[in-house]
Amino acid sequence: MLTQSNPGFVNLGLKLGKDTLMDYINNFGFGSKTGIDLNGEGSGILFDTSKMGNVELATTSFGQGISVTPIQQVRAVSAVVNGGTLYTPYIVKNFLESETDTIVKSISPHAIRNVINSETSELVRYALESVVAKGSGHNAYIENYRIGGKTGTAQTVENGVYSASKYILSFIGFMPADDPEVVVYVAVQNPKNVVQYGGTVAAPIARNIFLSAIDILNIKPDTEGIPKEYTWLDTKYVIVPDVTGFTLEEAKKALKGFNIEYSGNGNTVIYQTPNGGMYAKDGGTIVLMLN
Repeated sequence: MLTQSNPGFVNLGLKLGKDTLMDYINNFGFGSKTGIDLNGEGSGILFDTSKMGNVELATTSFGQGISVTPIQQVRAVSAVVNGGTLYTPYIVKNFLESETDTIVKSISPHAIRNVINSETSELVRYALESVVAKGSGHNAYIENYRIGGKTGTAQTVENGVYSASKYILSFIGFMPADDPEVVVYVAVQNPKNVVQYGGTVAAPIARNIFLSAIDILNIKPDTEGIPKEYTWLDTKYVIVPDVTGFTLEEAKKALKGFNIEYSGNGNTVIYQTPNGGMYAKDGGTIVLMLN
């Protein structure tokens, strides 16, 4: 399926040439097992470089004609956003003795190689944050948090040819975008009765997973990221003014357009939620404490 980004990647692939492109693909771990501690891992399928023509080079550039595993995808994107280091993924961190809970073996992160430099990693994080704030990944956006990611829409293969009606819709994202702690990959095969785009189907699922990660990992809010560009279909969020220290009347004027609830016996705002500088739903409720 030819999307807007695919012609750009074809041009990049042709400029790099098959040898350089395949060197990058191999360095990121595609075409070989990751070594994760699970049985039955696959290696994926890549073209033989010696047999690649311009057609194979072009399709490889945007990911068609080859196959990769989900864990290869997650590992590669993790390397892209962590500063450029490719690691061996693992599931089990500690092995415990069953009766005493004593740790008998621990697994630590194992760095394999650097695949890009930290400056390139920073640029890509910014670009992928803009995809969520301003582009096809906007359904993964969470106000007051920084998320980066990329959508995917891939044709499935049936009887050796690409289907014209069945797709794998995906989204891979990370948060916080400036210092990632979590990478999430969601892929949905052949969804029914929906628009066939990864940003429509997979990105909202990833957003819900990120919301859970925020609570589990206690990720702090951050309003320094790229502001979202809203469409007429989106619920709009706006920055809440800081009204602590204001009189009640001053606060009402500053918070015009919001629904205001307050409690306390005084006339000066000593606390507000959401806090000033945070994003809140346009027309939403701001709670004030007076003293």
